[in-house]
Amino acid sequence: MPHIVPLNNLDHADLQIAQGYGAAYGDAVNLTRVFATEFEALQREYVILFRPDPEEGFQPVVLLGLDRDENLYLDDDAWSARHVPAIHRRGPFSIGVQVSDIPGQGEDPRINVDLDHPRIVRDGGEPVFRRHGGHTDYLNRVSQALFCIYEGLPRTRAMVAAFSELGLIEPVAIDVTVGEGQRYDIDRFHAVSRDRLAALTGPELERLHRQGWLEMAIYAAASLSNMDHLATRKTARMGAG
Repeated sequence: MPHIVPLNNLDHADLQIAQGYGAAYGDAVNLTRVFATEFEALQREYVILFRPDPEEGFQPVVLLGLDRDENLYLDDDAWSARHVPAIHRRGPFSIGVQVSDIPGQGEDPRINVDLDHPRIVRDGGEPVFRRHGGHTDYLNRVSQALFCIYEGLPRTRAMVAAFSELGLIEPVAIDVTVGEGQRYDIDRFHAVSRDRLAALTGPELERLHRQGWLEMAIYAAASLSNMDHLATRKTARMGAG
């Protein structure tokens, strides 16, 4: 069971976090949740799809592999891409929200840490705090990933609502052939339709642009071309095996 507590530089002065990626840290997955706040970086590397969710409508994800528990971006303990999705960069940390006692101040986000997370080690890890209590560069990078998630949650909901209103998210069927003719049919997802995007009227485009979602729609639609790169990774992995 997770043991999640607020992070502070007194109780956790000596906290160390193991680096790298791997199955032990939950990275051996064939898709992962992503957020609107990282779409620009994601579309350079990954296929952005949308998974139906009973509570959120559609949830954006990126495809990491073609088989179960397969992450084709894992290379030993390294993640071989220019951008690592924020969910996988945050390590044992998460955002906790405390409602302020001061009227009108709203929510006070803070960093929590799971003390039972497998990344927490006694020796050989990356320190979280400096000797005199300041944040290390590592914790600053984690904070950026957490901010991406925290800001991304409401922005992603708004983005999906805008896409859905304009009918941009449609079911997609993708056929991938790798190696010696091994075929994968990917048909449980939705994607931003290039045809529907191209057919938007002037007022619809203007509204999408004004809301800040036009670029995101273009990123998501363009990312489908990355399926060829994923197939190349899969073929190489099969050959290495």
